[in-house]
Amino acid sequence: MELLLIAVGAGLFVLWVLAEPWVTERRRRKLRTRPFPTAWRRIIDQQVPLARRLPPRLRRQLEAQVQVFLAEKSFIGCDQQEIDDEVRVTIAAQACLLALERPHAPFPRLRTILVYPSAFAVQRLRPEPSGVLQETRSVLSGESWAQDRVVLSWEDVVRGAAIPDDGTNVVIHEFAHQLDQEKGYANGAPWLGRRDRYPRWSHVLGTEYARLQQQLAMGDPTLIDAYGASNPAEFFAVVSELFFERPHDMALAHPALYAELALLYRVDPGKWGQVSF
Repeated sequence: MELLLIAVGAGLFVLWVLAEPWVTERRRRKLRTRPFPTAWRRIIDQQVPLARRLPPRLRRQLEAQVQVFLAEKSFIGCDQQEIDDEVRVTIAAQACLLALERPHAPFPRLRTILVYPSAFAVQRLRPEPSGVLQETRSVLSGESWAQDRVVLSWEDVVRGAAIPDDGTNVVIHEFAHQLDQEKGYANGAPWLGRRDRYPRWSHVLGTEYARLQQQLAMGDPTLIDAYGASNPAEFFAVVSELFFERPHDMALAHPALYAELALLYRVDPGKWGQVSF
């Protein structure tokens, strides 16, 4: 009898494992077809002017992805930061810009978004060449963890969204890291959809990364923010900000880089215009 119960339990577990993806996707389809709350749409229009440029078809996709995002991700306020619909929808709408034209739920590894009122301090141990661990303190506007979370400064979220053409957006930056980290670590090479695309991606982004470092060393002005020269992962996040917020300038100055990002994100922000809702 005991063996029979074990066998039945194991069978039920296997059935649950097999059915769980189907059940999850069915739930997400229902979420995508729900009427989008008028109050949420008002928040997006007021807080995320970049979303107002979307063609109607992409705007509907954005709203559908926001429905799923908000149903599946938890928001936690830190240092007395209040979490309300304005905070949740403003962050979700910017993050889901990176998930347009994608049939699946955005950022599957992500579980939690921590929100601070303003820039927050992070302390870490850094190994010195001597082998001694040195404690360092940094003040950040955002941070993405490969495990399951993103940390954001609400002040910087609002500032980054309010000016949609300055090439600076902390939410786009950190959620680009999330795409890069889906494999467990960040190296500037997110999943491109096909393995045969990586040689060109590596060539284009490697060339542009080296070009940025050379321009900075020579003191030349650059369209790409200097922080992108820190490492390949930061380069990818920085140029993602530029891609969505200054597409025309980027396409003119870095056409090959723009083309690679357009393939990755499956959209062409340079063709978006002003749309009234």
